[in-house]
Amino acid sequence: MITRTKENDWKYAFKGVAVIFIYFFFSICQTFPFIILHINYSELPSYIKIIYSLAVELLMISLIFAIFDKEIKAAWQDLKQNHLEYFNKYLKVYIISVIVMVTANMLINVLGGGMSTNETTIRNEFNFYPIYTFISAVILAPLLEETVFRLGFRSLIQNDFLFITISSLVFGGLHLIGTPINELFPLYLLSYCSCGIAFAYMLKKTNNIFVSIGFHFMHNGLILSLQMFLLIFS
Repeated sequence: MITRTKENDWKYAFKGVAVIFIYFFFSICQTFPFIILHINYSELPSYIKIIYSLAVELLMISLIFAIFDKEIKAAWQDLKQNHLEYFNKYLKVYIISVIVMVTANMLINVLGGGMSTNETTIRNEFNFYPIYTFISAVILAPLLEETVFRLGFRSLIQNDFLFITISSLVFGGLHLIGTPINELFPLYLLSYCSCGIAFAYMLKKTNNIFVSIGFHFMHNGLILSLQMFLLIFS
């Protein structure tokens, strides 16, 4: 939970910069150790890549949780007392965001667009490595993305409108890396930003990062469950 005062404002800003830096540094430099050791990462066995990717994600989460240690502990205590209230109150916000997402995806299909690069990658990974994809997408991704794009950005941006707008646009935009920028791109962006807006709104209203993390868990879990259903019965 973030309780800002003039005295600690710079501390939260520093924390926000730190977690955002950690996320982008590790994302960009993930294969650097192999380059230094003159190891061709692309030729490594798949299980080595999977273990390494999970280790990097866990390291990032551990560092970010250490930076926001007090806030996360306070948020956890608050969640234990108010989890049912939070779920009942913000479930409708999540449902609205899903309706917007589904509508955007339907329009994309009607207008002849395909799946985003991110969605294609996740589906392919799930087909070949379902356990890894489940752990990464359903468990680790919500922890990492919410602490970076919601808690990190909130530590930097006090204005509610700017926080919700910027965090959701960055969140949605990064999920569209590799997707062609054309006349359908705004619909792709809306598809990903809708949940980002909902998650940012939840943090703004509750000041508890575990509310958005919980709904993010649920969202990714439902999507992968549908993917598993289609994989088994198609």
